[in-house]
Amino acid sequence: MVQTYEKDLNIKLRKKLNTLQAMLPEFTEEFFRGISDTRQIKTRVAYAFDLRIFFHYLYSANKKFSERKDQTDFKLSDLELIDATDIEMYSEYLEMHSLPSHKNNECMITYTNSARGKMRKLSTLRAFFKYYYKKERIKNNPTVIVDLPKLHDKPIIRLEPNEVVDLLDTIENGDKLTNTQKRYHNKNALRDLAIISLLVGTGIRISECVGLNISDFDFENASFSITRKGGNQTILYLPQEVIDILQRYLKEIRLNITAIDELSSDAMFLSLQKKRMTVSSIEKMLKKYAQTAVPLKNISPHKLRSTYGTNLYRETGDIYLVADVLGHKDVNTTKKHYAAIEEDRRRSAAKVTKLRKD
Repeated sequence: MVQTYEKDLNIKLRKKLNTLQAMLPEFTEEFFRGISDTRQIKTRVAYAFDLRIFFHYLYSANKKFSERKDQTDFKLSDLELIDATDIEMYSEYLEMHSLPSHKNNECMITYTNSARGKMRKLSTLRAFFKYYYKKERIKNNPTVIVDLPKLHDKPIIRLEPNEVVDLLDTIENGDKLTNTQKRYHNKNALRDLAIISLLVGTGIRISECVGLNISDFDFENASFSITRKGGNQTILYLPQEVIDILQRYLKEIRLNITAIDELSSDAMFLSLQKKRMTVSSIEKMLKKYAQTAVPLKNISPHKLRSTYGTNLYRETGDIYLVADVLGHKDVNTTKKHYAAIEEDRRRSAAKVTKLRKD
């Protein structure tokens, strides 16, 4: 039986979670077991990373626990000793701290956290304490009385229509690339054009893109199947321009390549090593072209997703359609991203309203 990309990814994440749990106090196993049905494996891995930082802080920087041997030397009863002041001190500690590498315990790595990074780690701590408090394993939950960092809305960066054209032209023609980049461009141009056209033409996530197989596409019905966050399968539809590019890529490039392993045998997009492309490889590829085509904007795959959502909303004015196509579970997430466009629409209403004829 062919191992699917999603199953293989889950296996790798479960192994990573097991490695991280071995670096945590034994009682935390109950927490991860208890949330296994309500949190995706990626979320649990992120929780494990965050809790590793928290227990490292307790034994290395909190005087209450100075006698602890390491970050695993804690019991559930120790949570009762933690108060709001400890949580606030931990929040300050997160601004800059050192932590042993999870691959080499003797190698210390220095980390810094923005307000958004601190927010995520403190939210993990809230979920952790809430679990034991709800199960009546601890009597107090100090995390609920500590304010989370205030986040400022980041400007939504997206490409204007002419910038999309410039980006696609740069990928196709290789203009302004260095001589070294042009050598690789000659081999990858059509593949790269197919990937970026698919991202900006459908709004799918980069994680959804790397998991795509040739068998996921039905060009006769202009559709393709993707695995959303959470594992749900969804059918989306392709613009004709994207279909043309994908079919040309398949005919001229992909179907003439034999993948190096079984996991990549049906992959839609392959690297030069004949393996399924990864998230990081697509991010680097896009950055190379974007720095040339739109140097004043920091364009990532998620910005292409925002670009697609913006164009769809401008064309339809239907925020629920945009939320559905982008796979947002909560339409308020969509509204937050496209509030600026909503403002433009309200402003245009004022421009077309006339009280007197000219």
